[in-house]
Amino acid sequence: MSDPLQLSIVSFNKGAYIIVEGKQNADHFFIIRSGKVRISKETEVVEEEGGNVLGPGDFFGVVSTMSSHSHIETAQALTDVSLISVHRDQYGFLIERNTPVAMKIIEAFSRRMRYLDESLAQLALKESSETGPEHLFDVAEYYARESQYSHAYFAYYHYLKTCPNGAHAQQARERLAQVKPYAKSAHVEDESGDFTRVYPQDTMIFAEGMPGKELYIIQKGSVKITKIVNDNEVLLAVLKAGDIFGEMSLIENKPRSASAIAFEDSTLLAVNKENFSRMVKTQPQLIARLTTLLAERIWFIYKQLANTLLKDSVGRLWDGLLIQLEKARVPIRPGNSYTFDFGPKELINMVGLTKGEGNQALRDLLKNNKVRAVGNRVHVTDVEEVEKQAKYYRKMQKIDEARRQRGAPGTTGAAVQR
Repeated sequence: MSDPLQLSIVSFNKGAYIIVEGKQNADHFFIIRSGKVRISKETEVVEEEGGNVLGPGDFFGVVSTMSSHSHIETAQALTDVSLISVHRDQYGFLIERNTPVAMKIIEAFSRRMRYLDESLAQLALKESSETGPEHLFDVAEYYARESQYSHAYFAYYHYLKTCPNGAHAQQARERLAQVKPYAKSAHVEDESGDFTRVYPQDTMIFAEGMPGKELYIIQKGSVKITKIVNDNEVLLAVLKAGDIFGEMSLIENKPRSASAIAFEDSTLLAVNKENFSRMVKTQPQLIARLTTLLAERIWFIYKQLANTLLKDSVGRLWDGLLIQLEKARVPIRPGNSYTFDFGPKELINMVGLTKGEGNQALRDLLKNNKVRAVGNRVHVTDVEEVEKQAKYYRKMQKIDEARRQRGAPGTTGAAVQR
Protein backbone atom coordinates (compact mmCIF):
# COMPACT_ATOMS: atom_id res chain seq x y z
CA MET A 1 0.00 0.00 0.00
CA SER A 2 1.45 3.38 -1.00
CA ASP A 3 2.27 6.04 1.59
CA PRO A 4 -0.43 8.76 1.47
CA LEU A 5 2.26 11.30 2.36
CA GLN A 6 4.50 10.40 -0.56
CA LEU A 7 5.13 14.04 -1.48
CA SER A 8 6.39 14.78 -4.95
CA ILE A 9 9.38 16.98 -5.75
CA VAL A 10 8.94 19.27 -8.74
CA SER A 11 11.42 21.58 -10.46
CA PHE A 12 10.95 24.75 -12.50
CA ASN A 13 13.47 26.65 -14.57
CA LYS A 14 14.19 30.32 -14.03
CA GLY A 15 11.37 32.45 -15.49
CA ALA A 16 8.77 29.65 -15.46
CA TYR A 17 5.24 30.34 -14.17
CA ILE A 18 4.31 27.92 -11.38
CA ILE A 19 0.77 29.12 -10.62
CA VAL A 20 -1.29 31.78 -12.43
CA GLU A 21 -3.81 34.15 -10.85
CA GLY A 22 -7.44 33.44 -11.68
CA LYS A 23 -6.86 29.82 -12.72
CA GLN A 24 -9.28 27.30 -11.24
CA ASN A 25 -8.54 23.84 -9.86
CA ALA A 26 -6.05 24.97 -7.25
CA ASP A 27 -5.44 21.59 -5.62
CA HIS A 28 -1.68 21.72 -4.82
CA PHE A 29 0.41 24.11 -2.79
CA PHE A 30 4.19 24.29 -2.75
CA ILE A 31 7.00 24.46 -0.18
CA ILE A 32 10.28 25.83 -1.52
CA ARG A 33 13.29 23.50 -1.14
CA SER A 34 15.78 25.67 -3.04
CA GLY A 35 15.74 28.79 -5.16
CA LYS A 36 13.59 31.93 -5.12
CA VAL A 37 10.01 32.62 -6.24
CA ARG A 38 8.29 35.97 -6.88
CA ILE A 39 4.61 36.37 -5.95
CA SER A 40 2.56 38.97 -7.83
CA LYS A 41 -1.07 39.98 -8.38
CA GLU A 42 -2.88 41.64 -11.26
CA THR A 43 -3.81 44.46 -8.90
CA GLU A 44 -1.34 45.01 -6.08
CA VAL A 45 -3.74 46.52 -3.55
CA VAL A 46 -1.27 46.34 -0.67
CA GLU A 47 2.37 45.37 -0.44
CA GLU A 48 2.74 41.96 1.12
CA GLU A 49 4.22 41.95 4.61
CA GLY A 50 7.74 40.63 4.30
CA GLY A 51 7.86 41.32 0.57
CA ASN A 52 6.92 39.32 -2.51
CA VAL A 53 10.11 37.26 -2.91
CA LEU A 54 10.07 33.85 -1.21
CA GLY A 55 12.94 31.48 -0.44
CA PRO A 56 13.66 28.02 1.04
CA GLY A 57 11.15 26.99 3.71
CA ASP A 58 8.52 29.42 2.47
CA PHE A 59 5.28 28.22 0.89
CA PHE A 60 2.74 29.57 -1.58
CA GLY A 61 -0.56 28.58 -3.12
CA VAL A 62 -1.92 27.46 0.26
CA VAL A 63 -4.75 30.03 0.39
CA SER A 64 -6.32 28.99 -2.89
CA THR A 65 -5.62 25.28 -2.42
CA MET A 66 -7.06 24.99 1.07
CA SER A 67 -10.03 27.29 0.35
CA SER A 68 -10.77 25.50 -2.96
CA HIS A 69 -11.05 28.84 -4.75
CA SER A 70 -9.24 30.10 -7.83
CA HIS A 71 -5.65 31.33 -7.45
CA ILE A 72 -5.34 34.84 -6.01
CA GLU A 73 -1.73 35.29 -7.11
CA THR A 74 0.85 34.39 -9.72
CA ALA A 75 4.10 32.65 -8.75
CA GLN A 76 7.13 32.86 -11.06
CA ALA A 77 10.54 31.25 -10.56
CA LEU A 78 13.21 33.93 -10.09
CA THR A 79 15.90 31.25 -10.21
CA ASP A 80 15.85 27.55 -10.94
CA VAL A 81 13.73 26.16 -8.12
CA SER A 82 13.00 22.84 -6.44
CA LEU A 83 9.62 22.56 -4.71
CA ILE A 84 7.71 20.09 -2.55
CA SER A 85 4.21 19.70 -4.00
CA VAL A 86 1.46 19.00 -1.44
CA HIS A 87 -2.02 17.97 -2.59
CA ARG A 88 -5.00 19.27 -0.61
CA ASP A 89 -5.91 15.71 0.41
CA GLN A 90 -2.42 15.17 1.86
CA TYR A 91 -2.61 18.08 4.29
CA GLY A 92 -4.14 16.02 7.12
CA PHE A 93 -1.34 13.48 6.82
CA LEU A 94 1.22 16.30 6.74
CA ILE A 95 -0.12 17.55 10.08
CA GLU A 96 0.15 14.10 11.64
CA ARG A 97 3.69 13.54 10.37
CA ASN A 98 5.04 17.08 10.62
CA THR A 99 3.07 19.23 13.05
CA PRO A 100 5.71 22.06 13.05
CA VAL A 101 5.17 22.63 9.31
CA ALA A 102 1.41 22.84 9.80
CA MET A 103 1.84 25.24 12.71
CA LYS A 104 4.21 27.37 10.67
CA ILE A 105 1.51 27.67 8.00
CA ILE A 106 -1.15 28.58 10.58
CA GLU A 107 1.11 31.14 12.28
CA ALA A 108 1.96 32.68 8.89
CA PHE A 109 -1.74 32.79 8.01
CA SER A 110 -2.48 34.41 11.36
CA ARG A 111 0.09 37.17 10.75
CA ARG A 112 -1.18 37.62 7.21
CA MET A 113 -4.77 37.91 8.46
CA ARG A 114 -3.83 40.60 10.97
CA TYR A 115 -1.89 42.54 8.35
CA LEU A 116 -4.68 42.28 5.79
CA ASP A 117 -7.34 43.27 8.34
CA GLU A 118 -5.34 46.39 9.09
CA SER A 119 -4.86 47.11 5.37
CA LEU A 120 -8.60 46.69 4.75
CA ALA A 121 -9.45 49.12 7.54
CA GLN A 122 -6.97 51.69 6.16
CA LEU A 123 -8.11 51.37 2.55
CA ALA A 124 -11.83 51.16 3.25
CA LEU A 125 -11.95 54.05 5.71
CA LYS A 126 -8.69 55.89 4.95
CA GLU A 127 -7.65 55.60 8.56
CA SER A 128 -5.31 53.38 10.53
CA SER A 129 -6.92 51.34 13.27
CA GLU A 130 -5.59 50.80 16.78
CA THR A 131 -5.98 47.54 18.60
CA GLY A 132 -4.30 48.21 21.96
CA PRO A 133 -6.22 48.12 25.26
CA GLU A 134 -6.74 51.92 25.21
CA HIS A 135 -8.76 51.46 22.00
CA LEU A 136 -11.44 49.72 24.08
CA PHE A 137 -12.55 53.14 25.34
CA ASP A 138 -13.05 54.37 21.76
CA VAL A 139 -15.03 51.22 20.97
CA ALA A 140 -17.24 51.83 24.01
CA GLU A 141 -17.76 55.47 23.06
CA TYR A 142 -18.81 54.51 19.53
CA TYR A 143 -21.44 52.05 20.73
CA ALA A 144 -22.71 54.50 23.37
CA ARG A 145 -23.25 57.13 20.65
CA GLU A 146 -25.05 54.51 18.56
CA SER A 147 -27.30 53.69 21.57
CA GLN A 148 -26.01 50.11 21.59
CA TYR A 149 -25.67 50.15 25.34
CA SER A 150 -24.93 46.47 25.91
CA HIS A 151 -21.87 46.67 23.64
CA ALA A 152 -20.84 49.97 25.25
CA TYR A 153 -21.12 48.48 28.75
CA PHE A 154 -19.04 45.46 27.70
CA ALA A 155 -16.25 47.64 26.25
CA TYR A 156 -16.21 50.12 29.18
CA TYR A 157 -16.04 47.20 31.64
CA HIS A 158 -13.09 45.57 29.87
CA TYR A 159 -11.34 48.92 29.37
CA LEU A 160 -11.41 49.44 33.16
CA LYS A 161 -10.37 45.86 33.81
CA THR A 162 -7.40 46.14 31.42
CA CYS A 163 -6.50 49.80 32.04
CA PRO A 164 -7.70 50.61 35.61
CA ASN A 165 -5.47 53.69 35.66
CA GLY A 166 -5.86 54.54 31.98
CA ALA A 167 -6.21 58.05 30.57
CA HIS A 168 -10.01 57.65 30.37
CA ALA A 169 -10.55 55.58 33.52
CA GLN A 170 -12.66 58.16 35.38
CA GLN A 171 -14.82 58.84 32.31
CA ALA A 172 -15.24 55.12 31.76
CA ARG A 173 -16.44 54.59 35.35
CA GLU A 174 -19.01 57.35 34.97
CA ARG A 175 -20.20 56.09 31.58
CA LEU A 176 -20.35 52.51 32.84
CA ALA A 177 -22.79 53.56 35.56
CA GLN A 178 -24.84 55.58 33.05
CA VAL A 179 -25.29 52.80 30.48
CA LYS A 180 -25.67 49.90 32.93
CA PRO A 181 -29.49 50.26 33.30
CA TYR A 182 -29.85 49.96 29.50
CA ALA A 183 -27.42 47.08 28.98
CA LYS A 184 -29.64 44.04 28.44
CA SER A 185 -27.23 41.32 27.34
CA ALA A 186 -23.77 42.38 28.48
CA HIS A 187 -22.01 39.13 29.32
CA VAL A 188 -18.80 40.63 30.67
CA GLU A 189 -17.30 37.52 32.26
CA ASP A 190 -17.64 33.77 32.00
CA GLU A 191 -16.66 32.32 35.36
CA SER A 192 -18.25 28.91 34.91
CA GLY A 193 -15.07 27.31 33.61
CA ASP A 194 -17.25 25.54 31.08
CA PHE A 195 -15.82 25.43 27.58
CA THR A 196 -19.31 25.42 26.06
CA ARG A 197 -20.68 28.97 26.02
CA VAL A 198 -24.14 30.25 25.05
CA TYR A 199 -24.52 33.83 23.78
CA PRO A 200 -27.95 35.35 23.05
CA GLN A 201 -28.37 37.34 19.82
CA ASP A 202 -26.51 40.68 19.77
CA THR A 203 -24.27 39.76 22.71
CA MET A 204 -20.63 40.84 22.46
CA ILE A 205 -18.25 37.89 22.82
CA PHE A 206 -15.07 39.95 22.82
CA ALA A 207 -14.09 43.47 21.79
CA GLU A 208 -11.12 44.66 19.75
CA GLY A 209 -8.22 45.61 21.99
CA MET A 210 -9.01 42.97 24.64
CA PRO A 211 -6.35 40.44 25.57
CA GLY A 212 -7.01 37.15 23.79
CA LYS A 213 -7.02 33.88 25.70
CA GLU A 214 -9.26 31.59 23.66
CA LEU A 215 -10.35 30.69 20.16
CA TYR A 216 -13.95 29.71 19.50
CA ILE A 217 -15.62 27.07 17.36
CA ILE A 218 -19.23 27.86 16.49
CA GLN A 219 -21.45 24.91 17.40
CA LYS A 220 -24.77 26.62 16.63
CA GLY A 221 -25.85 30.04 15.36
CA SER A 222 -23.73 32.74 13.69
CA VAL A 223 -21.24 35.41 14.74
CA LYS A 224 -20.31 38.67 13.06
CA ILE A 225 -16.75 40.00 13.16
CA THR A 226 -16.57 43.80 13.19
CA LYS A 227 -14.02 46.58 13.55
CA ILE A 228 -14.44 50.21 14.64
CA VAL A 229 -12.28 52.57 12.60
CA ASN A 230 -12.61 56.33 12.21
CA ASP A 231 -15.98 56.25 13.99
CA ASN A 232 -17.40 53.65 11.63
CA GLU A 233 -18.19 49.98 12.13
CA VAL A 234 -16.80 47.72 9.40
CA LEU A 235 -18.31 44.25 9.01
CA LEU A 236 -15.43 41.89 8.25
CA ALA A 237 -17.31 38.59 8.17
CA VAL A 238 -20.40 36.65 9.24
CA LEU A 239 -19.34 33.21 10.50
CA LYS A 240 -21.57 30.16 10.81
CA ALA A 241 -21.66 26.77 12.55
CA GLY A 242 -18.33 24.97 12.13
CA ASP A 243 -16.36 28.19 11.69
CA ILE A 244 -13.47 29.14 13.99
CA PHE A 245 -12.58 32.64 15.15
CA GLY A 246 -10.32 34.35 17.68
CA GLU A 247 -7.37 32.19 16.68
CA MET A 248 -4.98 35.08 16.02
CA SER A 249 -4.88 36.27 19.62
CA LEU A 250 -4.47 32.70 20.85
CA ILE A 251 -1.61 31.91 18.45
CA GLU A 252 0.19 35.27 18.54
CA ASN A 253 -0.67 36.33 22.11
CA LYS A 254 -1.73 39.80 20.93
CA PRO A 255 -4.85 41.88 21.66
CA ARG A 256 -7.99 41.12 19.68
CA SER A 257 -7.82 42.85 16.30
CA ALA A 258 -11.61 42.89 15.87
CA SER A 259 -14.81 42.38 17.86
CA ALA A 260 -17.05 39.31 17.80
CA ILE A 261 -20.82 39.70 18.30
CA ALA A 262 -23.51 37.00 18.27
CA PHE A 263 -25.48 37.62 15.08
CA GLU A 264 -28.13 35.21 16.36
CA ASP A 265 -28.42 32.99 19.44
CA SER A 266 -25.14 31.08 19.39
CA THR A 267 -23.46 28.18 21.15
CA LEU A 268 -19.65 28.22 21.09
CA LEU A 269 -16.88 25.86 22.11
CA ALA A 270 -14.01 27.79 23.71
CA VAL A 271 -10.45 26.47 23.33
CA ASN A 272 -7.61 27.89 25.42
CA LYS A 273 -3.86 27.60 24.79
CA GLU A 274 -3.44 24.45 26.84
CA ASN A 275 -6.30 22.69 25.08
CA PHE A 276 -5.16 23.97 21.70
CA SER A 277 -1.65 22.51 22.10
CA ARG A 278 -3.17 19.17 23.02
CA MET A 279 -5.64 19.28 20.12
CA VAL A 280 -2.85 19.99 17.62
CA LYS A 281 -1.34 16.61 18.47
CA THR A 282 -4.52 14.60 19.03
CA GLN A 283 -6.94 16.17 16.54
CA PRO A 284 -5.13 16.98 13.29
CA GLN A 285 -8.54 17.44 11.64
CA LEU A 286 -8.98 20.58 13.78
CA ILE A 287 -5.75 22.05 12.41
CA ALA A 288 -6.79 21.13 8.87
CA ARG A 289 -10.15 22.82 9.48
CA LEU A 290 -8.47 25.89 10.97
CA THR A 291 -6.10 26.15 7.98
CA THR A 292 -9.02 25.86 5.57
CA LEU A 293 -11.01 28.54 7.41
CA LEU A 294 -8.04 30.92 7.54
CA ALA A 295 -7.40 30.32 3.84
CA GLU A 296 -11.05 31.10 3.08
CA ARG A 297 -10.90 34.26 5.16
CA ILE A 298 -7.66 35.48 3.52
CA TRP A 299 -9.12 34.83 0.05
CA PHE A 300 -12.20 36.82 1.07
CA ILE A 301 -10.17 39.77 2.40
CA TYR A 302 -8.15 39.96 -0.83
CA LYS A 303 -11.47 40.24 -2.68
CA GLN A 304 -12.62 42.96 -0.25
CA LEU A 305 -9.36 44.85 -0.75
CA ALA A 306 -9.87 44.78 -4.52
CA ASN A 307 -13.40 46.08 -3.91
CA THR A 308 -11.95 49.23 -2.29
CA LEU A 309 -10.44 50.17 -5.67
CA LEU A 310 -13.87 50.59 -7.26
CA LYS A 311 -14.63 54.31 -7.28
CA ASP A 312 -18.36 54.04 -7.99
CA SER A 313 -20.25 53.47 -4.72
CA VAL A 314 -23.09 51.55 -6.37
CA GLY A 315 -20.52 49.41 -8.14
CA ARG A 316 -18.93 48.59 -4.79
CA LEU A 317 -22.28 47.38 -3.46
CA TRP A 318 -22.86 45.12 -6.48
CA ASP A 319 -19.28 43.84 -6.30
CA GLY A 320 -19.68 43.24 -2.56
CA LEU A 321 -22.75 41.10 -3.24
CA LEU A 322 -20.90 39.11 -5.92
CA ILE A 323 -17.99 38.46 -3.55
CA GLN A 324 -20.47 37.08 -1.03
CA LEU A 325 -22.00 34.81 -3.68
CA GLU A 326 -18.53 33.53 -4.65
CA LYS A 327 -17.66 33.02 -0.98
CA ALA A 328 -20.83 30.98 -0.45
CA ARG A 329 -20.20 29.09 -3.74
CA VAL A 330 -23.67 29.96 -4.98
CA PRO A 331 -24.12 28.74 -8.59
CA ILE A 332 -24.60 31.70 -10.94
CA ARG A 333 -27.58 30.58 -12.98
CA PRO A 334 -30.36 32.72 -14.55
CA GLY A 335 -33.37 33.02 -12.27
CA ASN A 336 -31.66 31.62 -9.15
CA SER A 337 -32.81 33.63 -6.13
CA TYR A 338 -30.71 34.05 -2.98
CA THR A 339 -31.11 35.65 0.45
CA PHE A 340 -27.88 36.94 2.01
CA ASP A 341 -27.28 36.52 5.75
CA PHE A 342 -26.85 40.27 6.27
CA GLY A 343 -28.90 43.41 5.76
CA PRO A 344 -28.40 46.71 3.89
CA LYS A 345 -26.58 48.38 6.80
CA GLU A 346 -24.09 45.50 7.03
CA LEU A 347 -23.54 45.61 3.25
CA ILE A 348 -22.71 49.32 3.42
CA ASN A 349 -20.28 48.72 6.30
CA MET A 350 -18.78 45.71 4.55
CA VAL A 351 -17.60 47.74 1.55
CA GLY A 352 -16.43 50.63 3.75
CA LEU A 353 -18.81 53.38 2.62
CA THR A 354 -19.81 56.24 4.92
CA LYS A 355 -23.45 56.41 6.00
CA GLY A 356 -24.16 59.24 3.55
CA GLU A 357 -22.45 57.57 0.59
CA GLY A 358 -23.84 54.19 1.50
CA ASN A 359 -27.47 55.24 1.90
CA GLN A 360 -27.45 57.06 -1.45
CA ALA A 361 -25.77 54.11 -3.18
CA LEU A 362 -28.26 51.74 -1.53
CA ARG A 363 -31.20 53.77 -2.85
CA ASP A 364 -29.73 53.51 -6.35
CA LEU A 365 -29.09 49.79 -5.90
CA LEU A 366 -32.68 49.15 -4.83
CA LYS A 367 -33.99 50.83 -7.98
CA ASN A 368 -33.13 47.53 -9.63
CA ASN A 369 -36.25 45.37 -9.21
CA LYS A 370 -34.14 42.21 -8.83
CA VAL A 371 -32.74 43.21 -5.44
CA ARG A 372 -34.63 44.25 -2.32
CA ALA A 373 -34.37 44.45 1.45
CA VAL A 374 -36.50 41.88 3.24
CA GLY A 375 -36.43 42.45 6.98
CA ASN A 376 -32.79 42.51 8.00
CA ARG A 377 -31.64 40.64 4.89
CA VAL A 378 -30.72 41.50 1.31
CA HIS A 379 -32.60 39.34 -1.21
CA VAL A 380 -31.96 38.98 -4.96
CA THR A 381 -34.38 37.28 -7.33
CA ASP A 382 -31.71 36.59 -9.95
CA VAL A 383 -28.08 36.01 -8.95
CA GLU A 384 -26.98 36.41 -12.58
CA GLU A 385 -28.01 40.07 -12.31
CA VAL A 386 -25.49 40.54 -9.49
CA GLU A 387 -22.68 39.12 -11.63
CA LYS A 388 -23.76 41.19 -14.65
CA GLN A 389 -23.84 44.45 -12.68
CA ALA A 390 -20.55 43.81 -10.83
CA LYS A 391 -18.74 42.98 -14.09
CA TYR A 392 -20.23 46.08 -15.71
CA TYR A 393 -18.85 48.41 -13.03
CA ARG A 394 -15.46 46.70 -13.08
CA LYS A 395 -15.36 47.09 -16.87
CA MET A 396 -16.38 50.76 -16.70
CA GLN A 397 -13.63 51.45 -14.18
CA LYS A 398 -11.02 49.85 -16.46
CA ILE A 399 -12.27 51.99 -19.35
CA ASP A 400 -12.07 55.12 -17.18
CA GLU A 401 -8.55 54.25 -16.05
CA ALA A 402 -7.45 53.67 -19.65
CA ARG A 403 -8.95 57.04 -20.67
CA ARG A 404 -7.24 58.83 -17.80
CA GLN A 405 -3.92 57.31 -18.80
CA ARG A 406 -4.48 58.69 -22.32
CA GLY A 407 -5.56 62.05 -20.89
CA ALA A 408 -9.17 61.76 -22.10
CA PRO A 409 -12.25 62.72 -20.04
CA GLY A 410 -13.64 59.91 -17.82
CA THR A 411 -17.15 58.59 -17.47
CA THR A 412 -17.37 57.69 -13.80
CA GLY A 413 -20.77 57.11 -12.29
CA ALA A 414 -22.34 55.83 -15.51
CA ALA A 415 -25.53 53.83 -15.09
CA VAL A 416 -26.05 50.40 -16.58
CA GLN A 417 -27.91 50.59 -19.84
CA ARG A 418 -30.94 48.35 -19.94
